Amino acid sequence: MIPFAGSPLNRASEKRTDTNWIKSRRRDPSSLIFPMWRLEPFLLGPEKSNPPIELGLLRPGVADSLAGAGAPCIFLGLDGDVAIFALDVSEAGDPANAGPLAGLGYFRDARVAASMVSLKDAAIIAQAKALIDWHQRHGFCPRCGAPTTMMDGGYRRQCTKCNAEHFPRVDPVVIMLATEGEACLVGRGKQFPPGMFSALAGFVEPGETIEEAVRRELMEEASVKVRDVTYYATQPWPFPSSLMIGCFAKAESRDVKADETELAEVRWLERSVARELVAGKQVDGLRVPPPIAIAHHLIKTWALGEK
Repeated sequence: MIPFAGSPLNRASEKRTDTNWIKSRRRDPSSLIFPMWRLEPFLLGPEKSNPPIELGLLRPGVADSLAGAGAPCIFLGLDGDVAIFALDVSEAGDPANAGPLAGLGYFRDARVAASMVSLKDAAIIAQAKALIDWHQRHGFCPRCGAPTTMMDGGYRRQCTKCNAEHFPRVDPVVIMLATEGEACLVGRGKQFPPGMFSALAGFVEPGETIEEAVRRELMEEASVKVRDVTYYATQPWPFPSSLMIGCFAKAESRDVKADETELAEVRWLERSVARELVAGKQVDGLRVPPPIAIAHHLIKTWALGEK
């Protein structure tokens, strides 16, 4: 399974509009609260513990004093009969070392945390981070500029002046591996360290299909014309709120030219080299993304001949 996918929670969306039910479950002693500090998830236990690490799910009341007035507390869903909420404690100074959470665990960057917990817990991290990030950036109405208030357990904000409704957004991104014979096309972004290569990616534009976006991005970024675009899998990517749509495509030739405004370089990887890279080996200083990224799974699936 691809990380950040496969949440074990029943989102119980029909309960979100029931304000009394949300308030009741928020106080219910059997419910669990997941603190997020400056978009970093809380993990239980000592920092040097070996994975898998336990997600920092706490009983109601433990972390409440750390949340500022109006801090988002989002209903994530039900695990059986247990309600799980994500609580934004970003206004706290250093909650892992002072206050009610001191000694219980620590906060960690979401990418790092997701590689330390189980796959099902990584999916919970993705949901919590994406939603809290959205609330932090939508405190004011983009239509009139007035403050907005959280509604529906965290899945809607409403303007206090013009009553406009705003909903969490998910941005579709195509990430694609072009292949030609026994080679696949990878690129190195300007922000990547030397030797790090990944599948190419880009946002889907308005009025564009997934297949059209794949063709356009490969032409824009690498001057590669492709055919036979096929779907592979998707991955929620909460940085801040994308849905990565993994695809394969057949290139018509190996002639490439990197768009230097976006990429440092592009290159073709032979299948034998790609196979060693996804196994964690370095070949001539080359690396590919770790398993947390769908790019890794695209390259691995092709390298092992599964696509």
